[in-house]
Amino acid sequence: MKWTRSEKADRNFRDARTGGSTRSSGGGRGGAAVGVGGMGIIGLILALLFGGNIFGGQGGGTASGTALDSVGQTQSSQTNTLDDTNEQWFNFLLVDVQDFWVDQFADNSIRYEEATLTLFDTPIRTGCGSAQAAIGPHYCPLDKGIYLETGFFEDILARRFGATGDFAQAYVVAHEFGHHVQGELGISSWVREQQSRNPSNKNQLSVLLELQADCLAGVWARSADERGMLDRGDIAEALSAAEAVGDDRIQQSQGQRINPHTWTHGSAEERQFWFEQGFDTGDTEVCDTFQ
Repeated sequence: MKWTRSEKADRNFRDARTGGSTRSSGGGRGGAAVGVGGMGIIGLILALLFGGNIFGGQGGGTASGTALDSVGQTQSSQTNTLDDTNEQWFNFLLVDVQDFWVDQFADNSIRYEEATLTLFDTPIRTGCGSAQAAIGPHYCPLDKGIYLETGFFEDILARRFGATGDFAQAYVVAHEFGHHVQGELGISSWVREQQSRNPSNKNQLSVLLELQADCLAGVWARSADERGMLDRGDIAEALSAAEAVGDDRIQQSQGQRINPHTWTHGSAEERQFWFEQGFDTGDTEVCDTFQ
């Protein structure tokens, strides 16, 4: 992926790794918090899905990850494997994905509060409790924070599952931003409410939420492609990562029987399909996994 280094850390970026810079000041476009007006594309899909007051819910509950409560028993080395260039890479991803959603929300007159992104390599405190390596990349709705344990990309995603390349990492970040978007629009709180009312559907609702985040990641990737930022092979890298974090692939890698009833994120095929749906169309309206 073609990207440009920034001399400043975005104000929403924090390096909390051992020996990290712990920077969180500088750039950023500022919050695009506008009143809820015309619903537009994003609002339309949610109105069709849920009806009623879809903007009333606040982000609550527990963290959402890419796969990763399933991978959680595998500890990464927790070594500081990211150099300054890679720190700049994640800072760039934060800015680019965030700016994309800032514009989407502003175009549809929907309130948006910016997410933060934190790199860590040892346990840290978040709004959702202690973040450890076993959790993997995840989003905490209580502090609107994306947390990336730096060993995950090399030790688990690349070495264990063979998903390499910078756009495999971009897919993970964009997926976590998908969870932030769901929180801002009230989707996550609606899902938690439905899970509470129908406990037997808890896992299936979780799967649909995760697949929608994959689709939203694909929508952002389409915008990056249209801006001439993607290199040949980038989408293949993203699809490889989506396959790697499929529940069936994880169960298989752990020597377990493949059991769809226990899935919380979706199969490798489903995760690839929904990312491609978002990428092929660049349209949030196709991300209707709940239909």
